[in-house]
Amino acid sequence: MAYVLRRLGFYLLAAWASLTLNFVIPRLAPGDPASAMFARFEGRVQPEAMVALRAAFGFTEAPWYVQYATYLKHLLRGDLGLSYAYYPAPVSEVIGTGLLWTLGLAGCAVIISFTVGSMLGVLAAWNRGGWLDATVAPALAFLGAFPYFWLAMLALYLFGFGLGWFPLRHAYSHDLEPALSLTFAADVARHAFLPAASIVAATLGGWMLSMRNTMVATLGTDTLRLAHAKGLPPRQVMLRYAARNALLPNVTGFGMALGFVLSGSLLTEIVFSYPGTGYLLILAVRNQDYPLMQGLFLTITFAVLAANFAVDLLCLWLDPRTRAHA
Repeated sequence: MAYVLRRLGFYLLAAWASLTLNFVIPRLAPGDPASAMFARFEGRVQPEAMVALRAAFGFTEAPWYVQYATYLKHLLRGDLGLSYAYYPAPVSEVIGTGLLWTLGLAGCAVIISFTVGSMLGVLAAWNRGGWLDATVAPALAFLGAFPYFWLAMLALYLFGFGLGWFPLRHAYSHDLEPALSLTFAADVARHAFLPAASIVAATLGGWMLSMRNTMVATLGTDTLRLAHAKGLPPRQVMLRYAARNALLPNVTGFGMALGFVLSGSLLTEIVFSYPGTGYLLILAVRNQDYPLMQGLFLTITFAVLAANFAVDLLCLWLDPRTRAHA
């Protein structure tokens, strides 16, 4: 419990630091969202509206500590301000919409890649020199050497433009309304297949090689020799003793990957015009939407911190050595 509380305190301190930076940095930059919006309307907005706009975006003439207290109070209520690009939509509403698509696409892709890659790594290490170790591992490593956005463009050209098997853009067809139906779910899955497959193809080899190399080192330990000497079934030795001990580095990497899922697979979402958080971030930067950028950065930061804390707890449960030194 002392170890958990120490780690929790560290992550709470990191969360507070990110909150403070998120407040300070936009106020150090020249200009503000209200001025950018005022300039966009080219004089069609009355100057008196500037005061209301600045107040709506949290930029007032009050002292910084008063603005900071107001900022924290709004955050505790889940109020991230108003989006400039989607005005007058709240930032939390805009991010929530993109978050659902990103979790469905990148989240599923990372989970599939981690699970399949780790299992392939276990089998390749257990049967060293076999066809899986000799052919599949190098092939996936070669595929993973290509940038994932290049694989996305190649998949889009071959299976979208060339063969016409999959849609070219967006998360669902424009002639469908979102609904809880099999038709809509099938259409969403069809739109998500190519971007998800490109992410899986680019990352599968990394998970497999990482698991394979750690597993090979684990197979030479005294624990495994003792398990074999006891006459335990090979399947039990492979999964319960070898794979469990070799899984820890991959679990740490998986936690980090899950944390960064909320940032979206930025370039893949751009290639397929997929409306996730990564695509939202590009639109926010392009439109100088400071509140939306702040909200996205804060969401990504909290997601990474939460994922790291979850990994710490998981390693504490998986590895008795961590509990001994806690």
